[in-house]
Amino acid sequence: IKPQIEIQNSIQNFLNELKNIEPEQYYYSNSDLHVTVLSIISCYDGFNLADITVSEYSEIISKSLESVNEFEIEFKGITASDSAIMIQGFPTAATLHQIRENLRINFGKSSLQKSIDSRYPLTTAHITVLRFRKKLNNVSQFINCIEKYRDYDFGTSKVNTLDLVYNDWYQREEIVQKLAQFKI
Repeated sequence: IKPQIEIQNSIQNFLNELKNIEPEQYYYSNSDLHVTVLSIISCYDGFNLADITVSEYSEIISKSLESVNEFEIEFKGITASDSAIMIQGFPTAATLHQIRENLRINFGKSSLQKSIDSRYPLTTAHITVLRFRKKLNNVSQFINCIEKYRDYDFGTSKVNTLDLVYNDWYQREEIVQKLAQFKI
């Protein structure tokens, strides 16, 4: 899910403040910001897109979306881990959960290559915006900035399309290939 441009720009304002304090971390650009609905095949060395038939995956995804309608995600506040900073997303309906469950069930019935939930079951609607690459140099300033945005309202984004993509861990624009787009 790509957040609307207003949300992306609000996130970049936050990231620009952090960049001024800690410029050596990895900051996501607008083109890379996303909410992962579900990783059908998690990134791994040796995966080759030519080894799968995208249309077969698209069929299952289409079937999984038949009974769902567009929905919204409110992006409010941040969460930090030891490896990243994320914008918290709160779906305004149970639609995202239903989509994930439909995908799990329908892919579970298939013999297609998959690794759904192999790392962890995806349940949140977060956007990873920063990955820590180095030890922080200005810890107190950085924490102060984080505290300022702890409950910040980044806005609400309407979700009416989902993309099936080939990507790397960072969802970098130069790597991402959009394989299909689905309207809901």
